[in-house]
Amino acid sequence: MALSFCGNDRGSDAYSVDNGVLDNGCFVDALNLVPHVFLLFITFPILFIGWGSQSSKVQIHHNTWLHFPGHNLRWILTFTLLFVHVCEIAEGIVSNTHMGSNHLHLFMPALMGFIAATTSVVYYHNIETANFPKLLLALFIYWILAFITKMIKLWKFAEANLGVQHLRFCITALLVILYGLLMAVEINVIRVRKYVFFTNPQRVKPPEDLQDLGVRFLQPFVNLLSKATYWWMNPLIIGAHKRPIELKKIGKLPIAMRALTNYMSLKDAYEEQRNTEDPEKSPSIWRSMYRAFGRPILLSSTFRYMADLLGFAGPLCISGIVEHLNRKTTVKTTSETGDMTLGVYFMSSIELLQNTSVLAVLLFLALVLQRTFLQASYYVTIETGINLRGALLAMIYNKILRLSTSNMSMGEMTLGQINNLVAIETNQLMWFLFLCPNLWAMPVQIIMGVILLYYLLGNSALIGAGVILLLAPVQYLIATKLAETQKSTLDYSTDRLKKTTEILKGIKLLKLYAWEKIFCNRVEETREKELTSLKTFALYTSMSIFMNAAIPIAAVLATFVTHAYIEEERLGPAKAFASLALFHILVTPLFLLSTVVRFAVKALVSVQKLGEFLQSDEIGDDSWRNGDLSMPADSGKKYKYPGDTKAINRKGRYRMDNYEQPMRRQLRPSETEDIAVEVNDGFFTWGSCLSTLSDINVRIPSGQLTMIVGQVGCGKSSLLLAMLGEMQTISGKVYWSKLPDYEIHIEGNISGHDTSLTYEEWSKNRYSVAYAGQKSWLLNATVEENITFGSSFNKQRYKAVIDACSLQPDIDLLPFGDQTEIGERGINLSGGQRQRICVARALYQNTNIVFLDDPFSALDIHLSDHLMLEGILKFLQDDKRTVVLVTHKLQYLIHADWIIAMKDGSVLREGTLKDIQTHDVKLYEHWKTLMNRQDQELEKETELESQTTLERKTLRRAFYSREAKNQIDDEDEEEEMEEDDDDNMSTTTSRRSKIPWRMCWRYLSSGGCLMVFLMVSSKLAKHSVMVAIDYWLADWTSSNQRNKSRIDSFANGTNYTENNDPLEHYSYVPVFIILCGSAIVLCLVTSLTVEFLGVAAATKLHHNLLNKIIHAPIRFFDITPLGQILNRFSADTNIIDQHIPPTLESLTRSTLLCLSAIGVIAFVTPTFLIALVPLAVAFYFIQKYFRVASKDLQDLDDSTQLPLLCHFSETAEGLTTIRAFRHEARFKQRMLELTDTNNTAYLFLSAANRWLEVRTDYLGAMIVLTAAVAAIWSSSQSGLVGLGLTYALTVTNYLNWVVRNLADLEVQMAAVKKVNSFLSTESENYEGSMDVSQVPEDWPQHGEIKIQDLCVRYDPMLKPVLKEVNAYINPGQKVGICGRTGSGKSSLSLAFFNMVDVFEGKIVIDGIDICKLPLQTLRSRLSIILQDPVLFSGSIRLNLDPERTCTDDRLWEALEIAQLKNMVKALPGGLDAVVTEGGENFSVGQRQLFCLARAFVRKSSILIMDEATASIDMATENILQKVVMTAFADRTVVTIAHRVHTILTADLVIVMKRGVILENGRPEILMEQEDSLFASFVKADM
Repeated sequence: MALSFCGNDRGSDAYSVDNGVLDNGCFVDALNLVPHVFLLFITFPILFIGWGSQSSKVQIHHNTWLHFPGHNLRWILTFTLLFVHVCEIAEGIVSNTHMGSNHLHLFMPALMGFIAATTSVVYYHNIETANFPKLLLALFIYWILAFITKMIKLWKFAEANLGVQHLRFCITALLVILYGLLMAVEINVIRVRKYVFFTNPQRVKPPEDLQDLGVRFLQPFVNLLSKATYWWMNPLIIGAHKRPIELKKIGKLPIAMRALTNYMSLKDAYEEQRNTEDPEKSPSIWRSMYRAFGRPILLSSTFRYMADLLGFAGPLCISGIVEHLNRKTTVKTTSETGDMTLGVYFMSSIELLQNTSVLAVLLFLALVLQRTFLQASYYVTIETGINLRGALLAMIYNKILRLSTSNMSMGEMTLGQINNLVAIETNQLMWFLFLCPNLWAMPVQIIMGVILLYYLLGNSALIGAGVILLLAPVQYLIATKLAETQKSTLDYSTDRLKKTTEILKGIKLLKLYAWEKIFCNRVEETREKELTSLKTFALYTSMSIFMNAAIPIAAVLATFVTHAYIEEERLGPAKAFASLALFHILVTPLFLLSTVVRFAVKALVSVQKLGEFLQSDEIGDDSWRNGDLSMPADSGKKYKYPGDTKAINRKGRYRMDNYEQPMRRQLRPSETEDIAVEVNDGFFTWGSCLSTLSDINVRIPSGQLTMIVGQVGCGKSSLLLAMLGEMQTISGKVYWSKLPDYEIHIEGNISGHDTSLTYEEWSKNRYSVAYAGQKSWLLNATVEENITFGSSFNKQRYKAVIDACSLQPDIDLLPFGDQTEIGERGINLSGGQRQRICVARALYQNTNIVFLDDPFSALDIHLSDHLMLEGILKFLQDDKRTVVLVTHKLQYLIHADWIIAMKDGSVLREGTLKDIQTHDVKLYEHWKTLMNRQDQELEKETELESQTTLERKTLRRAFYSREAKNQIDDEDEEEEMEEDDDDNMSTTTSRRSKIPWRMCWRYLSSGGCLMVFLMVSSKLAKHSVMVAIDYWLADWTSSNQRNKSRIDSFANGTNYTENNDPLEHYSYVPVFIILCGSAIVLCLVTSLTVEFLGVAAATKLHHNLLNKIIHAPIRFFDITPLGQILNRFSADTNIIDQHIPPTLESLTRSTLLCLSAIGVIAFVTPTFLIALVPLAVAFYFIQKYFRVASKDLQDLDDSTQLPLLCHFSETAEGLTTIRAFRHEARFKQRMLELTDTNNTAYLFLSAANRWLEVRTDYLGAMIVLTAAVAAIWSSSQSGLVGLGLTYALTVTNYLNWVVRNLADLEVQMAAVKKVNSFLSTESENYEGSMDVSQVPEDWPQHGEIKIQDLCVRYDPMLKPVLKEVNAYINPGQKVGICGRTGSGKSSLSLAFFNMVDVFEGKIVIDGIDICKLPLQTLRSRLSIILQDPVLFSGSIRLNLDPERTCTDDRLWEALEIAQLKNMVKALPGGLDAVVTEGGENFSVGQRQLFCLARAFVRKSSILIMDEATASIDMATENILQKVVMTAFADRTVVTIAHRVHTILTADLVIVMKRGVILENGRPEILMEQEDSLFASFVKADM
């Protein structure tokens, strides 16, 4: 047939215009072409020129983007227009099939319209991003022309009496409306922007976020299409493949999403509710959340409803396609319902929907739209959730900064609670917000689904729905049980971690005493409990998975079997598969409903906790109550005087007491100008009813040094805090003096005050006070940042402060000097080092007043003297700063300008030292005796190798070993390169996208091969049976269909049909029941096997890890940071225990579902496989790019979360310091930055997930389209077509799960990898070459030690630490070994226990070479007392004798020798008294004595004391010396000494230097030799 525009039917007058030009339908259609052609002619050149100029500037930056008015509306209208054009094309093509010859004018204009509409939107987008509105005129003209031509067409149709029953009339009417609306949008742009027809066009700048190049999150600024498909994410996700995503790459958050913005809106909503009538009533958090974030949630819910409604289009289209395919195969004749008018065929509206190809396209569009809406809904809720979390965090933080100190110290608000609020409750609320649209969308979805099922299947549908509804509560029950089990598992794992930590901290002792096994078993016991709990958890999880899989099968079974027996009408494939698809849709909401309800319950609890926290007591301070975040740094403090009656009575009572004391003349502040702070009649409390400080009248002279002294607990620190306003004032006032004028200019933030303020107003303001608390508080930052603390850096001043606090030697030891991170996450410093940094911070600040609270408590005498003279007297007094010093060191009183002596919460004396000497002789004498005592201690203390040197030593050891570790690491890495995952920039991209299959296999094989086999086989069986069920259904329904057509043709031969049909029909039922039953059983089996495979793997991995680490050589613990080992036991073990199994289950399930679906479709229509190739390629690339990007973003999210949580906890710990320094605003700023950074990472992560889901969903829709088209063309059996399409629909749901689970599994396998890397460490050689039976029972009986040519090193890679040492020690001798730090003394002690690598020479004890002995035997027969006393949590008995081999008498005897018997007797429980973690409930000296008792319990003839007296006081040391001389009289004792005087009484002295023995002999003889090293040591020590 020849093509011609108007067709050339015989006898038609297509080209005649006798009745007038416009009455020729073909001419009208031609007229309709004009606007489209016009648009294409105008826009193409402009676009080409535009694109040409763009390509020269490589990438146009987004700083010119903006949205013209009506942006979104225009996009929506254009998309609708495109859809209508598609309908018009379809209608034209279908109508054309009814004509004699081809009529191009039926669909050609529609096609051109489609092209023009597409062009219009591309053109518009380019104009908009270039911000050049003048070019919009072309579009304006186009809309007008199109509107006019379509109007003419519609008018002609109406003249020809065509109406709504004709499809073409409806389409034309719709087009008229759309063109009209688009025209209106265009007029609106002209009206707002005035770019034409107006004299002064409006200049519009793009949003300020876009002008800030740091903002990379473009979702709010891109056009609608890019918003819906996340197109703007492409460069980021594809770029991740080449180089990892870093924080710089994701930039800042747009202003609207920043924590500050959201905090303001939430806070306003919260504060609005405080009503004046009832100020006690707390504002509702729910209401404020609704006011601040209600709109986006409504928007999201709207999207969700639209998606859900569109979701039902799938089953209906399937039913339509199958139905009409049937009709095509059964009856070929179609009754024509259209009519011929104007010489062409006009179709009725219904007829189009009976065309299968049209239905396939509709199905595709419905899927695409549904998925787009669904993802949009998810995105909006997630963004809102993130915004809410930011706002809540800011709210909590602001509250923390205002918490009253008593709240923290009285334990009403613990740090743990605050951390939970931040880490758990805010996240619960965020998650609730994510899931909350489900709460109201799901019921609607379920009701709609049931209605549709009823419409399709009648009453039997209700039975199926009933099955689902009955099993839903069971789901909920399982879900709650799961949560409970998880809680108990958590408790056990915390307990296990505590025990593991103890083992790792005391590993040296455990090894030396050969107790590893015993303590290892303690951990294994806890792990057993944890595993029992985990098994319960696994059971419930598998039940939950089983319910999910089994409910739809059960429902389908019930429905179809009842339908077969109840209903008259036989079930056709169309209805069967539509209802099958509906059941699939119904399962999801039912499964999610239990989760959502659980989250809702959790959210209610979280909100309640938050509410309580926000209502808790604040510090007495009104000036902040109404200020907001931008608080000036010096906003004053005002005190509230609670006017409660109790306080008044109390005040009265105290007044009475006042009269008994001689009245002191009160100097009014106006009389004295030199007072910095004054307290009048102060009564202060820590929140209880009793006042801690009573009747305080003190003055702090400005520019002078005031000291506060008194016994422990008499309220010295409280007095400082009361002045700072941290305590609650019962009565009285605190005055802060006005600063002298000259200082106002220095302190920039104070200038600008009106100097005519009255004195009263001034007195209530105070400025920043440099404060160093008793408990040192460090930030997680570098040393320098800790000292400068937000002030500007001044090199001279900084150096002076560091010298004054003698920090330089400590800083030199740190790996990066003062740029080393310290604090919780950084390097652990000792108490003295921490305290000196805090003092340095107070000195460095440029403030007028400095409060130091007992800065000497953790320092030894040299340091405190130095600090006193250099720091306080010189550095601070030179600056004329007012210093208030709380101290116990009375020898410094001579330096004080003013002394305040306190007793029992009130001031005992106030004045200069002279005043006190003359007026209060008794007190002065008391002080003198105390000073003498302190001086004696000093003399003793100077003999020691001072505490500081020790601290520095431990620090140096830590770093020495770490550097060695780094060396080794470098060598290891070259070998590990090919398997290592933590890649650097140079590694090739292919490795980043590789899935760690080896680790997966390692994990699975840990679970046992039988379980793996069971899992694989049951999974495959289950999916095969599932396919079999659906295939059987297809066969069954198709047979009904055939019978039906037979009945139609043999309407007269009734007897024939009746005999045959029912039997054949019912014969399908039993097979169906058997298949469904077996499927349900298999579901149970698979879910159980996967979960228990997980438990088995977790058990084995943890067991191996623990044993490996416990038996590792001591060197391993020196070079591996404790935190790293603990991480394997905490985070990684948790992932292996709880996260990998569900991911693995989900992954295998979704993958097998997708594969079985593709298999079924390919079986039904083999042609589908051709289309599959490009789709598979696309899918491969999408998942490859996504996995890499997702991993990076997940890492970013994790790594940005930690600093945020740390910032919260460190703020809560350092509240007093922050408030004293007045640094609240700075800390708030920091918190907002950290929150925003974390939120950016999280937003990008969720946007990346949306990116993936949109793409996989569109791929799924393509699969449905190709499957449908292939089925229509191949015209196979209708039942099978239904089967194929139902399966194609499920693919859309599961494709993205495959990728997401892959990505998750990849991240989780990293945990297996880390654990695995520890499993390859070498163990110590426990065997030895001798058998245990060859060693005498009582070895070593004498304690004779021969050391022959001993060479020792810590590691084959390192230099030897002992070189050819020779010595002989007689039985029962007392030997002292001395030498400088690092001379190899401790290494020698370790060599006795074979803890280090003895590579030459030997140590022979009582005739046996110790290197040949099994380690267990050797170590259990010797005793050692270590330098740091180690105690384990448990009972005293456990600490003395964990093997439970000794009698109680023996233990008491040991305690008596160690002088502990009376103390232990006094404890509740005696030997079974509790020892807390690390023995914190005993003093250091007592702990050391316990260690002595421990060594005595083990009756060994050789005792080694490694610097045992270095860290204890004189009294304890004397006890130790006595015990060693008496109780160990007959044993060989080797003492490694720091202080030489401890070994002057020894029988033999060995002096070491650099790993060799320099001198050895009796101490008296060595003393006589003038030039001996020993003699010089003794001199230095005297």
